[in-house]
Amino acid sequence: MLKTPRTPRLLPTAPIADPRQRLKAIGLMALATICFALLDATAKYLVTVKAVPVLQVTWLRFMGHVVFSAVALWPFAFRPSLRSAKPLMQVLRSGIMIVTTGFNFVALKYLQLDQTVTIFFLAPLLVALLAGPLLHEWVGWHRMVAIVAGFLGVLIVMHPGFGTLHWAMLLALIATLGYALYNLSTRYLAAFDPPEVTQTYTPLAGAVVLMPFALAAWQAPQDAGVWLLLATLGFWGGLGHWLLILAHRVAPAPVLAPYIYLGLIWMSLAGFLVFGDVPTVWTLTGAAVVILSGLYLFARERKTLGPKAIGPASDIAT
Repeated sequence: MLKTPRTPRLLPTAPIADPRQRLKAIGLMALATICFALLDATAKYLVTVKAVPVLQVTWLRFMGHVVFSAVALWPFAFRPSLRSAKPLMQVLRSGIMIVTTGFNFVALKYLQLDQTVTIFFLAPLLVALLAGPLLHEWVGWHRMVAIVAGFLGVLIVMHPGFGTLHWAMLLALIATLGYALYNLSTRYLAAFDPPEVTQTYTPLAGAVVLMPFALAAWQAPQDAGVWLLLATLGFWGGLGHWLLILAHRVAPAPVLAPYIYLGLIWMSLAGFLVFGDVPTVWTLTGAAVVILSGLYLFARERKTLGPKAIGPASDIAT
């Protein structure tokens, strides 16, 4: 069980009263959600249309993230480091991210983009629920109502008993649970390690651990276009994560958290343009319930923690 962190090392944050900084941070957050939508759309296209193995796609997502960080981030933004005060927790956190990404990519093979992202929107609510037993950050009854409502929203999307419950929805739900645990471990490690250490472990562990499995399942790409799409996986993932970091450097998490729901717009748009998918009434209704529950939860967090509260907001990154 995780213990309550001591004084966390959080990123410096600009005052919330500065409207220019707030708009800048919101813009960065919006760009991050676009990156994650492009990541998922590319992964879905590769595994469904081009029949690239999921293990290969997942590994190249992490490998590309390592290359992106080495080329674009590390020389200018920070120095990579594996010197962690909690190396086993860093490895566990990275392992959770590997499983989460893999399950999400498998779910994307069978579900629409708007369905998977709506289920993923449950992550902030799961973080609030699990923060009690894992970090001793217990929620009150207001937040518990929001959490229960969010679960009901996901049930509407899955609509068991009113049609065929696709088994891939359960994978998306497991991936969401994994991502909530990933967020909690990130919050825990913030008390012990600087951001560059955690940022180094995240893609590197996935690239190393998945390498033998990905190579065993490897299929040679059909053409240069497939190679290009595979190469973009790490770019979209790495850029999206970095934009999140930049956004949290200039604005508090309660300001940014509601804008993760822009991801539904980008995912729905990508699903329609690339795959011809139209959101169903079930998905739109469930998404509305989940989003309203999340917004209520964020409002309670902001009221409780105050306008200058800082810390990582849950996102929809994979």
